[in-house]
Amino acid sequence: MKNKILITRFSSIGDIVLTSPVIRCLKEQLKNVEIHFLCKERFKETLIHNPNIDICHFFENNISEVISTLKSENFNYVIDLHNNVRSLKLKLSLGKKAYTFKKVNVKKAAAVLFKKPEILPKTHIVQRYLETVSALGVKDDGKGLDYFIGKEDAVNLKEKFPLLISRNFIALVVGGSYHTKQIPLNKLIEICSKTNKQFIALGGKEDEWLVNELIKKCSNVINACGELSLNQSASVIQQSELVITSDTGLMHIAAAFGKKIISFWGNTIPEFGMYPYKPNPENKIMEVKNLKCRPCSKLGFKKCPKQHFNCMNMQDVSSLNL
Repeated sequence: MKNKILITRFSSIGDIVLTSPVIRCLKEQLKNVEIHFLCKERFKETLIHNPNIDICHFFENNISEVISTLKSENFNYVIDLHNNVRSLKLKLSLGKKAYTFKKVNVKKAAAVLFKKPEILPKTHIVQRYLETVSALGVKDDGKGLDYFIGKEDAVNLKEKFPLLISRNFIALVVGGSYHTKQIPLNKLIEICSKTNKQFIALGGKEDEWLVNELIKKCSNVINACGELSLNQSASVIQQSELVITSDTGLMHIAAAFGKKIISFWGNTIPEFGMYPYKPNPENKIMEVKNLKCRPCSKLGFKKCPKQHFNCMNMQDVSSLNL
């Protein structure tokens, strides 16, 4: 009889990608185990091709949509990597032995309020995810992150981007869940002006205008914003020479592929524990240190609360060797 384990992490792209070592280590290190994963429907692309997951469960708005199905599975354990009110409701409904990720939200809030990143844990969130399942005898295998895409999402670069001259291109992530995490236009122009190499700009439809403005200044940029699914964007990243990004889900996908990453940090800080995991030794973290207003949030804002956006506008890209 199989041991059934349900892992919960409802959102978002990066957070779900960061759970992949837990999924793999549970699958490979425990005997006769069946892995289930629960997340929101809109993030299903991050999971559906993962061979270490036996069954995925998704909900649109409320976990009550899937409670009856999950109850029928009769899980042995629940691994709660989200740890919020909804995941608590789920655990109470299932009534099974649960292992819950310990959040550090109070310390994050204090780091934001008092601008003291040194009070945060020195461990990456992946290591803390893995600590959650250590009681089951699971250990870190040291293999880093996983990300899997299906054959149908593999992008044929020549067909999709006929203007692409060389495969030695740079993936430029311009999208982001919050404005104060995104690299602004003036810095994108500086970055793209530093080399004759081509860039493929990745983002949502809402970022298309930004790249169109960038192209007016930099002819070496190809606009793919709004044209690709998440996994197609992942395929472009997988085939790139270098990834330039802010603190986004695509940054973690790039890390899963072992890519060289130049990551730009605005209102968030690497000390929150979500910098690229198992980094390529050539990775570079770009940030403006010792700003009195940084970090201003553990997530982000639609616009800079101070109006100057110095955490991005003061980034020095002159030393970048592209």
